[in-house]
Parts: sequence; C-alpha cells; structure tokens
Amino acid sequence: MDLYEHQARELFEEHGILVPRAEVTDSPKEAREIARRLGGRVVVKAQVKTGGRGKAGGVKLAADPAAAEFTARQILGMDIKGHTVGKVMLAQPVDIETEFYVSNVLDRAEGGFLAIASAEGGMEIEEVAATRPEAVARIPIDPVEGVTSAKAGEIAAAAGLPPQTVDVLVRLWEVLVREDALLVEVNPLVLTKQGQILALDGKITLDDNARFRQTRWGADDVEHDDALEAAAAAKGLNYVKLDGEVGIIGNGAGLVMSTLDVVAGCGARPANFLDIGGGASAQIMADGLSVILSDPAVKSVFVNVFGGITACDAVADGIVKALDTVQLTKPLVVRLDGNNAARGRAILDGRAHPLVQQATTMDGAALRAAQLAAATA
Repeated sequence: MDLYEHQARELFEEHGILVPRAEVTDSPKEAREIARRLGGRVVVKAQVKTGGRGKAGGVKLAADPAAAEFTARQILGMDIKGHTVGKVMLAQPVDIETEFYVSNVLDRAEGGFLAIASAEGGMEIEEVAATRPEAVARIPIDPVEGVTSAKAGEIAAAAGLPPQTVDVLVRLWEVLVREDALLVEVNPLVLTKQGQILALDGKITLDDNARFRQTRWGADDVEHDDALEAAAAAKGLNYVKLDGEVGIIGNGAGLVMSTLDVVAGCGARPANFLDIGGGASAQIMADGLSVILSDPAVKSVFVNVFGGITACDAVADGIVKALDTVQLTKPLVVRLDGNNAARGRAILDGRAHPLVQQATTMDGAALRAAQLAAATA
C-alpha cells in the first residue's frame, strides 16, 4: 500500500525527522488561506501515488496567496500518469544548499533490507545509477541488527553524505520497522543554507499484510492506482492490472505467473494478474470475470486451473453459474487439469456457451487465447 507524500511526511514528523511546514486541501479557495498562513510564498504539489509530478506540471511555486489559489485550481483534476489529482499539498519553500537521496527497501533476493543512498538527490535515482553507478551506495542491512548509529555512519560515508544525516538515517529505519514498511524513500533529503537537514519529499510503501495494523491509512483516498484494482480489492480479489489484451484467471500465484509467461510466449500481452486462490465458487468466478470484462483492453480471457484441494468440477460449476449472472462479451478459453478434470470439462461441454472454448494443455490454451485476442483486436 503506497502512501501519499503528505502521509509520508506525517510519519517522518512522528519519528522526529524535520519536514517543511505544509497543509493539504482539495479546495483552491482554501489553498489561498493556507498560503497566507504559511507566509505567502508556497510550493503547490499534486498528491498522487506516482512519480514524475514535476515533469508533468504537478509541482509549481506560487509567489503569493492569490497565485497559490490559481495554481491549485490548475493542478487539481490533472491527470498524471493515469492518476487524477484530488488534493494538493502547499509547503513552505526551502533555501537548499545540497540535495541527497536516501532509502531503505526490502531486498527479497537476499532476504534482508538494502540501504540506498547518494549525494546526488533531486534527480531520478534510476538515471544516476544507470549512468554513474559509483555515485550510488548500496549497503545491506541485517534485519535483526537494523540501522544503528554505526551502520548509519557507514551508509553516510559510503554515499558521501554529511555527518548531520546520520541521525536521519537511523530514524528512517525506525519508520520502516515501526510502520510495517517495505520501502521508505526521501528524495530529496536536503541540507538547507541554515544548516538543517529536511525531508522535502517522501515515498513510503507499507506491507499489505499489515493492513490490519495500519488502519489509519487509505480511508480517505481520493484516487486509486487503478479503478479496476480498486473494484477487485473491494471484492477481495488478488488482482493487478497489466498493459495487455488477454485476461488471466488462475488458482495460485505460481500458476498465474507461469500463465503470464506462456501467454507472452505466444505473442500476446497479459491484461492482468488475477489469482482466485484455493476457492472457485460461483461468486468468486463471477466477480473475477466481471472485473476482467470491465477492462476495455481485454480481447479474450484465459482461465487456467490446476485442480488440487479445489476440484476442477467445482471450478467448472462455478464458471457455469457465473455465466448466468455475468454477460460474457469476450471469448473465454478454459484449461482444466488435475483433480476431477474430465468431469469439469464435461460440465462446461454441457453448458455449451458459444463464447467458451476448452483446451487440455496450458500451451494450447494460451495460444488459442492469443489467437482470439488478435482476431478481435
């Protein structure tokens, strides 16, 4: 779960990391009043869960309260990489001496965490890492030891950060641990001309498995990363929107990921990742099909199920009942294998829906789904 910038800075403040004074609003008129309270001259920043706001025109300096209202009116409602701006944050401008980049991120490959830091903040860290990798320090962090003052000093020295950043590095680790985060990033972390270390912008991603502990976030979201993902989440489905034309439904994350690869190998692009897990009730199938068919980019749907605890005949029964409640508008290719597969195929044959086809192998089903998608493009 990604947080908005203003939520990230709220956590920074709670953990003793200095941030500029700022307030959030969804009203241009209120933006004028906020600017007046903050001293007149403010930075107006779009609040969306994506990067590249500055390049898109979502971060602007306003010279006075009237300009703040005008700028807020311009930014509110903007589309930034598919995200509609519903709120803006107005912050006091800062006299910057130097900019840095710092982050802590989960390193799944190594089973630990990684501190990434650079004395060249304010830019896209990916660009710096690609063109001058020596400018970016990557320091492994033992999850048990964490970022102590000694470890923070090691990170700062490796990245060429000033000694004043050591305390901030320790506190950023505290944010990650205490707030159930997978990523805590500050870009830029700045040294002001007055000698202060401030977090000017922040990005925090919380572990979805800790949502039950992080109930304070998400209730007032004004935008979602994707409308279909939001609809799927409301139905309790594990769904991720992708940029393709073949809708994917499978039981188990491993099988679904393999299905994505096989579809791509057939020359088509997966439109989504949808895992129905161990259950395939009529309601789950109906909900899954409803979400996928709501995507106008989808040209065909591939249901790939390996029967185990959930038998294939139960899956087929769920599909048949779902077809009674969901209007199927795109061709559906079903591959059933494993427990009671023959019985499941017979159930689908008995339904004889004109848009439902079956295949006995994953490769064959993927190829057929790709062909159907190409034919209806």
